[in-house]
Amino acid sequence: MITELGHFCLILAFAVALFQTVVPLVGAWRRWPGWMAAAEPAALVQAVLVGVSFAALTWAFVTSDFSLRLVWANSHSAKPMLYKITGVWGNHEGSMLLWILIVALFGGAAALFGTNLPPSLRARVLGVQGMIGAAFLAFLLFTSNPFLRLAVPPFDGQDLNPLLQDPGLAFHPPFLYLGYVGLSMSFSFAIAALLEGRVDAAWGRWVRPWTLAAWVFLTIGIALGSWWAYYELGWGGFWFWDPVENASFMPWLVAAALLHSAIVVEKRESLKSWTILLAIIAFGFSLIGAFITRSGIITSVHAFATDPERGVFLLAITAAFMGGGLTLFAARSEIMASKGVFGLISRESALVFNNILLGVAAFVVFVGTIWPLVSEMAFDRKLSVGAPFFNMAFTPFMVALGVILPLGAMLPWKRAKLGRIARKLVPAAVLAVAVGALIWAMEEGRSALGPVGLMLGTWLVAGSVVDLWSRTGNSGFARLGRLPRADWGRVVAHAGLGVTMAGIAGMLAWQSEDIRVVQIGDTVELSGYEITLEAVNQVQGPNYVSTMADVRLSKDGREIGTMHPEKRVYPVAGMPTTEAALDNGFLRDIYIALGDPQQGGGWAMRSYVKPLANWIWGGALLMALGGALSLSDRRYRVAAGAAKQARVQQGVPAE
Repeated sequence: MITELGHFCLILAFAVALFQTVVPLVGAWRRWPGWMAAAEPAALVQAVLVGVSFAALTWAFVTSDFSLRLVWANSHSAKPMLYKITGVWGNHEGSMLLWILIVALFGGAAALFGTNLPPSLRARVLGVQGMIGAAFLAFLLFTSNPFLRLAVPPFDGQDLNPLLQDPGLAFHPPFLYLGYVGLSMSFSFAIAALLEGRVDAAWGRWVRPWTLAAWVFLTIGIALGSWWAYYELGWGGFWFWDPVENASFMPWLVAAALLHSAIVVEKRESLKSWTILLAIIAFGFSLIGAFITRSGIITSVHAFATDPERGVFLLAITAAFMGGGLTLFAARSEIMASKGVFGLISRESALVFNNILLGVAAFVVFVGTIWPLVSEMAFDRKLSVGAPFFNMAFTPFMVALGVILPLGAMLPWKRAKLGRIARKLVPAAVLAVAVGALIWAMEEGRSALGPVGLMLGTWLVAGSVVDLWSRTGNSGFARLGRLPRADWGRVVAHAGLGVTMAGIAGMLAWQSEDIRVVQIGDTVELSGYEITLEAVNQVQGPNYVSTMADVRLSKDGREIGTMHPEKRVYPVAGMPTTEAALDNGFLRDIYIALGDPQQGGGWAMRSYVKPLANWIWGGALLMALGGALSLSDRRYRVAAGAAKQARVQQGVPAE
């Protein structure tokens, strides 16, 4: 009964989404207030209906209702409850329903919190959001229905992919979807502005909170996915430049550019056309990511589906929204003339340079991701574009971005004197060079990667501190607590980028590795640590059998602790997984992965010492925290921006 209710609500949601698309857009076109007002209740009803449908599917997984094909294929009665719940989105159909739920929730949030938007703009925003929901609801109902029944329900299910039965992967997809599906709101605002025929400072302020929220969620989602790959897959890396990893990274880069570009629209009414274009492209990359993971054109642990029919449907959706958006962009170019004039040395110019670097970096990742597919289809040649290409082509743009970021953040609007700002940053530059020189003198291999990476990270962190302090004027510490949260958010996010850059450089430059066959009682010496294999035991888990090792970790004869790397086998899925053991520290990780038993006795074992590994994810969390702090600033809320615009229109001076 509950399953049928979920299916029925999904069909009703599709009908409501069509209504939400047509009625408000026609109403805004004809200036009919009643039709425009229908957008808010339609968006809220759609969100409720999709929410009920998602809850019904979740209930089917929680109660192990194996009469549902999706539950049978992706769950098992012996699975822990956490993974029964996460099994809802651990498959193509369920994850697509989660995608649609987030589209609907963002639309509902816009209906609730966008009441101070101009009625015609609000109607158009919700109409476009309804159009996106309708397209994906049609895709789900006609090609990927999650509520299909089995004629003869089996006794038990086939279990979820064991690689997905992990806390990191449990929370990674929802945050990731909140991020790149959340960019649908930026797209809706862009299309609505083009239809409205007005892109101004108020629009820049309205679009920023939605983009910022999506960017924060996307940052957390990417960090969780990277952390999961680091400790779960057993290969010791945090980023593989997998096409699906890139599918989430490209929208992140473009969304970061969009955030900075929208600031220029809001403050100076410049870069209007570029900002609109970025909003369209950011969501376009999200659609491309859905196509990559669900079309069957790639094989990856991240991929969901291999059905060409679904791929063609998604390609049509992508072409419709991207093609339609870009066509409208070209047709309405006259409304996006810039008003603000600025000098070559100014914050506007710095933000333009920031946008160029982020945009080109995203384009490099896109080319490297899509070129093997183009080569195979067009030239019948199989090519592999791996980490060496991405590292060489992508890194220079990020280094340049890190160099200009502290300087650009402190430049005033319109025109600036570069020397005055540079003098303020001299202490940060001296500290950064000193750190780089110290690391260069201390390291043994004389690799430039570590010193340059830590110098750049120090420059970003110290530059952020100088930026924050410069805003206190002569008040010193007394004014720090009174600074706007947006200022705090900016410097925390920039410092987080510096921490992540330093962590990546340190880990790649100085990690040490040992791969060998060890017998019980053998000791491996690695970077001053003693790693001793003491025992290997069979352990029964809730739905797996584990081969677990006891590994003693010592340094200079002092025992640090015992680590427990595992090899798990999930009998139902018939699939092994590697569970690496980690001893986390502020300056390093000790990472041990247990391999297979060897014919001559002993066990294959990988041991790593990874300097600064946790700085990578700590910096990502700082970036997300910075975004959240900015989002909490009342000046950047949708309602606050709209209220300010309303006061200006009524002749009341703005704050």
